[in-house]
Amino acid sequence: MTISLHEALRSSPWSGLPGPSTAGGWIARAREVAAILSVDAVERDRAGRTPTAEVRLLKDSRLTVVLGPVAHGGGGQSWTTALRVIRAVSAGDGSIGQLLGYHLLWAWAARLVGTDGQIEAVEELYTSHNLFFGGAVNPRDADLTVRDRGETLEFSGRKSFSTGARVSDLLVLEGAFAASGEHVFAIVPTDQEGIRFLGDWDNLGQRLTESGGVDIDGVEVPWESAAGFVDKTFRPLVYNTLNVPLIQQIFTAIYLGIAEGALATALAYTRDKTRPWPYGSAPQETAAEEWYILETYGDLQSRLWSAQALADSVDAELAGLLHARRETVTERARGEVAVRIAASKQVAAAAALDTAHRIFEVTGARATSNAVGLDIFWRNIRTHSLHDPVAYKRREVGEFVLSDRIPEPSWYT
Repeated sequence: MTISLHEALRSSPWSGLPGPSTAGGWIARAREVAAILSVDAVERDRAGRTPTAEVRLLKDSRLTVVLGPVAHGGGGQSWTTALRVIRAVSAGDGSIGQLLGYHLLWAWAARLVGTDGQIEAVEELYTSHNLFFGGAVNPRDADLTVRDRGETLEFSGRKSFSTGARVSDLLVLEGAFAASGEHVFAIVPTDQEGIRFLGDWDNLGQRLTESGGVDIDGVEVPWESAAGFVDKTFRPLVYNTLNVPLIQQIFTAIYLGIAEGALATALAYTRDKTRPWPYGSAPQETAAEEWYILETYGDLQSRLWSAQALADSVDAELAGLLHARRETVTERARGEVAVRIAASKQVAAAAALDTAHRIFEVTGARATSNAVGLDIFWRNIRTHSLHDPVAYKRREVGEFVLSDRIPEPSWYT
């Protein structure tokens, strides 16, 4: 019998057990977490409370350190495993899958843009203490203003989106110097004066992601914490620009997880509760024998399998770059994987949207009851798939195949 979130927090099912040692073990652990979250996902979504308990569950399961160094108690896994973990958790609760995905992205931020010393310090800190990351890096807003105070940097401004920040231990800040426009990333403790959360996240879906706004007022950071800067000078690499392809493929994992959860929930409902239509030319004994139900599920599953297969292939390509020596990543390699990610994301989004709304056709009118809660899947995928226009992802693929043009690195490509 699957236990609830409350029961899991009262007595952790992983207490006293070593962390998984294989990729398969980590994915299985993620499915255990998803099963716990799915028990009351709809109830928690509608309550809309700050997901403190859900983040504790992620920490207790150790999924938060799946990428962390083994020497500091982490899983030492690759991004191929991490993306499958995000997908699995998203099947149980899309909001919490997003929180985990963004945490793992920001946990990798030092590796993306930091110096060797910064990478080692950040990874030891977050892994050994099992700390949770949030980010205040919404690029559609004005940049936070960064001022050089001599030995320190000072960040100030407002971001309208800050997913996971309110439940985080560490917060990634991004800002720019007013004079030069040069960007600076830094990781700071979340619990400090100068960081104030607005509590204004009230959207259709992904309701438990704490993606509301944040005010940053005079937060000081030692210059040595400015990611990638040495003697106040940034040392750029192509590898630094993998942050956007990575988060876009994290989106793919979230979308596929939501689709998987929607399909599994609908299948169970159809088997147990959907009634066959008695007025056709050949009435069936059960809904599972209805030809239109079989045809619809066959179509949805086939499209989902196709999207999963593409994502698995692209995950491996992206991981090959993320785990390569940073100096070896070329603009061409980065551009080609960005195109493949654009294809993967658009296919996953389409499959998830189609699944989330068509499951009602094969579950029946009674499945629209609020007590059933099938709407959560559509609300979640509809909300997050609007993050940036999918049409631009199709365009990137078209430009590549027609003109051999790779995307120029930006905040969205």
